[in-house]
Amino acid sequence: MDNRKEKILVVDDEASIRRILETRLSMIGYDVVTAADGEEALEVFSREHPDLVVLDVMMPKLDGYGVCQELRKDSDVPIIMLTALGDVADRITGLELGADDYVVKPFSPKELEARIRSVLRRADRDTASGIPSSGVIHVGDLKIDTNKRQVYKRGERIRLTGMEFSLLELLVSRSGEPFSRSEILQEVWGYTPERHVDTRVVDVHISRLRSKLEDDPSNPELILTARGTGYLFQRITEPKE
Repeated sequence: MDNRKEKILVVDDEASIRRILETRLSMIGYDVVTAADGEEALEVFSREHPDLVVLDVMMPKLDGYGVCQELRKDSDVPIIMLTALGDVADRITGLELGADDYVVKPFSPKELEARIRSVLRRADRDTASGIPSSGVIHVGDLKIDTNKRQVYKRGERIRLTGMEFSLLELLVSRSGEPFSRSEILQEVWGYTPERHVDTRVVDVHISRLRSKLEDDPSNPELILTARGTGYLFQRITEPKE
């Protein structure tokens, strides 16, 4: 295990927020780089290759949605969006574009630090229980390699973010058994049950997974809805390798 500091890119057009987050995150051991607008964010990202991006939505030149879209074209980097927007639909937009989580402004720096730790940990978590020792699962034309955290469909690699893979891995670990949304939020995102969190974070990630893995996302055969409960992965009956 190397001692390299995890690098975080903080993108916000408010200098005070950049300064506060740079100071606090540096104090707890992260290497921090910053950008003041969307265009600068893309430049810094390509140069610095951060491990996680904290991304404000409302910015000049290119907003956070545009930055998120650009990053997701060829990167699985964890993204936490900062939003001051009151409409839940606007926050969901960020998740649909590929963000892993969001924090609403005004936010507590401690809350953001907790979300950063959680997303980084779960984007690179150990293999879930219930996974065969080989770490490779075959379901129809899907191959799920939990050691390399990669998924292949008909031999072609499917790009998943770390959180998407952790969600898939959790569902597969108890195939055929439903998980509630709150259980998924706790296991994948690290939200404790007493925290009030919009469960649509789960719904959007399920939708994204289906769009990548299902032949017909509108009529899923792998990731099923457990009515009144949450979601489950179809029971795996064929041999696991």
